[in-house]
Amino acid sequence: MMAHVSIQNLKKSYDDVQTLHGLDLTFEKGEFVVIVGPSGCGKSTLLRMIAGLEDITSGQIALDGQVVNTVDAAQRGCAMVFQNYALYPHMTVADNIGYPLKLAKVKRDERNRRVREAAEVLGLTPYLDRRPKQLSGGQRQRVAMGRAIVRQPKLFLFDEPLSNLDAKMRVQMRIELRRLHRSLSATSVLVTHDQVEAMTMADRLVVMNGGRIEQIGTPSQVYARPASTFVAGFLGSPAMNLFSARAGEGGVIFADIHPDVPLNSQLPMTKGQSFTLGVRPEDMTVSAPNQPGLSAVVDLIEDLGGLRIAHCRMDEVFASAVLARDSQVREGDKVSLRPDPSRLHAFSLETGKRIATNQNVEAGALAFTDTRS
Repeated sequence: MMAHVSIQNLKKSYDDVQTLHGLDLTFEKGEFVVIVGPSGCGKSTLLRMIAGLEDITSGQIALDGQVVNTVDAAQRGCAMVFQNYALYPHMTVADNIGYPLKLAKVKRDERNRRVREAAEVLGLTPYLDRRPKQLSGGQRQRVAMGRAIVRQPKLFLFDEPLSNLDAKMRVQMRIELRRLHRSLSATSVLVTHDQVEAMTMADRLVVMNGGRIEQIGTPSQVYARPASTFVAGFLGSPAMNLFSARAGEGGVIFADIHPDVPLNSQLPMTKGQSFTLGVRPEDMTVSAPNQPGLSAVVDLIEDLGGLRIAHCRMDEVFASAVLARDSQVREGDKVSLRPDPSRLHAFSLETGKRIATNQNVEAGALAFTDTRS
């Protein structure tokens, strides 16, 4: 079973403080949707409202066409996996997985069958007789997922389920979660503040900021065409470089940090128009200081093995660029930064919203780097 979720003009307030501001969303059957944003943006509140764990101030939530605003959480057909595993330490893995079925008074034979099936899907069969303290963090999280699977829900809700795992285990669990979603053919919604999780796991991304939706789209769409400077700065590692700039004649633009240095551009801007110029680090060429471009000093180089990133300083402005594999650039070097004129973005100075994009960027492919250790 898979659920279709429709959310209309959803608002949430605590006393006089409004945390969600009229959200409109639709999750299609079988989708894996990731809601991403900084801490405090309202993403977990939204998830808990879908699950029925938070009251709705106004608006509506419908599952498969049925409005569930006042439906009890246990009757919504949702299963939620939390950041905290919340396993019973005195129970075995099998008993922990099967506990929701025991509460629902499912017969023992049926309960055992579902537990075995969930354990097989999650690779937990050898551990069914163990206690939680005998498991690794990743195994405990799989037990928590198994407890959700046995309920055979229409909708899986994940609230930052990987936050307590180390970096290596997070990578493994990202893969396992995607495989699990595919094998169950379920509708899944995951909340995270981790942009890497969001970009690598989602069929569709919902980017939130301050209780509002900034952008919805596939990871490649959101990365290639960020709808605002917030999205541009939030998704990407390193983030998109943003400079105040103005348009000249014949497609030439000038970054305010170096107002006398003309930069080629394919942005459809009007002469004299001021805007925020955006360029991804991988779209910035680092060359010798006598070459055309923005003069800078290499402040720091991150060596990631197969990738090197130069973080450069131009007075009080910083910019990042991906170095060529054979680059001899070192920290402290004077360099010239030249943006690819076919892959630039323009945003409004006043609102931060996108105002122009290149044709090449419109069709840009996903390029994303996890720089975390």
